[in-house]
Amino acid sequence: MAYQTESLLPVAKVDWRGKRRVDYRGILLLAFPLFLSNGVQAVLNLTDSWFIGRLSTDAIAAMGALYFLILVLFVLFGGVGMYVQTLVAQAYGEGKYHQAAQAVGAGFWGALLLTPLFVLLAISGVELLKLFQFSPVVEQLAIDYWIPRLLGLTIAIINLGLTAFFNGVGRTTITLWVSIAIALLNVVLNESLMFQLGMGMAGAAWATTLSLMAGMVLFLWVFLSREIRQDFQSHRIWKPQWQAIRYLFAVGLPLGFLMTADLTGIAFFQIMQVKLGVVPGAATQVVMMLTSTAYMPTLGIAQAGTTLVGQSIGAGNRRWAKRLGNIAIALCVLYSISVNVLLAFNGQWLIPLFVTTTDAHVEAVIQLSQTLLWLAVVYNAFNALNIGSAFCLQGTGDVKVPSLFAVLLSWLGFVPLTHILTFEQGEGLVDFLPQLGVGIFGGWSAAILFTLLLSSFLFLRWRFGGWQKTSSR
Repeated sequence: MAYQTESLLPVAKVDWRGKRRVDYRGILLLAFPLFLSNGVQAVLNLTDSWFIGRLSTDAIAAMGALYFLILVLFVLFGGVGMYVQTLVAQAYGEGKYHQAAQAVGAGFWGALLLTPLFVLLAISGVELLKLFQFSPVVEQLAIDYWIPRLLGLTIAIINLGLTAFFNGVGRTTITLWVSIAIALLNVVLNESLMFQLGMGMAGAAWATTLSLMAGMVLFLWVFLSREIRQDFQSHRIWKPQWQAIRYLFAVGLPLGFLMTADLTGIAFFQIMQVKLGVVPGAATQVVMMLTSTAYMPTLGIAQAGTTLVGQSIGAGNRRWAKRLGNIAIALCVLYSISVNVLLAFNGQWLIPLFVTTTDAHVEAVIQLSQTLLWLAVVYNAFNALNIGSAFCLQGTGDVKVPSLFAVLLSWLGFVPLTHILTFEQGEGLVDFLPQLGVGIFGGWSAAILFTLLLSSFLFLRWRFGGWQKTSSR
């Protein structure tokens, strides 16, 4: 392409022999703030779990039932916000700065258009949660948490689009500082609303929603600052551009399906563990929250991969995009394995920190959680490969076929297999499937097999897919 120049390629340097090399310091400068900002999100998850753990093991189980279900809705429709990063990175790589900012406007209006759906889901929470046949105590706690969190999803998706802009143009430290502010405010609001005002589970949900609202104000303040206005004309992007919004939905929703295929399966997997009993439900939630210290920073590395791949393609060099994507994927896997092994070795003293209630289930939850941490090492190793490959494919614009495969594998493979392996006859959510009754270890085995198959497909598509030859724009 005519606009391909050495100066536009991200993290590229020329050595003394005149050969192009990867500037690993440049990768670090881009990825480290994203790594830290997602690490802050992991700390936020752990903080929420610690506060809720002070209520009861029923409260932990209720949060476990809803955590991934809410995350599925956020990521599914948040694909509209996530794909903003691809558009921003590719436009920025071409030197079209105002076009990069316009993607934020499309993402903003896309999030607003989703608001009626989120309100409907919020007020339908009572009927929806009855479908999962929780105990009455767990069901009521889940309802208390569900409504405020669903009402805040529009704000969360607006934040996702703004974050995508700053990540896409390489200003990742802004994402980091706003994430830290959100996390600190969330801690203060958790203590105030949950315990000082006695709102319990509802207080935890409102603390998160109000913290995200404050974060949105901070992001918009920076986005509309003088420097950003001068470089990107960010004040001139708010009139709805319906063609751009339709395009964002057309590509963003498939991306959301790709990103939520495993999360949807995990959401039902976790719901099944809560249905199995308070102990397996609470233990699974504790392990998921602990291992989020590996999962969330891995997302940060993968987001850097999206930016680097997108900018490389915008600059016209797909071979360079593949080289940088391979590095990002390798870093995802290495980090995830290292942290998960460290967590498993130290589970005996980490887990009791998050199960601080004094009810009868505490010891059983702690013992089961320690065992599950070792299964999580294997699960998260494959999941890191899955995440790294998916985010690099996002940078190329190749999302529709991976999305279809992931959805089919999750719904036709992972979810029914989890049900078959978890429940004994007559205990499950449905009766038409075989029920082998292996229990929680059967469910975890299904999760590991699912991530193995999905990550293998995505990695092979990344390495050998048609995106390397055809334009994705």
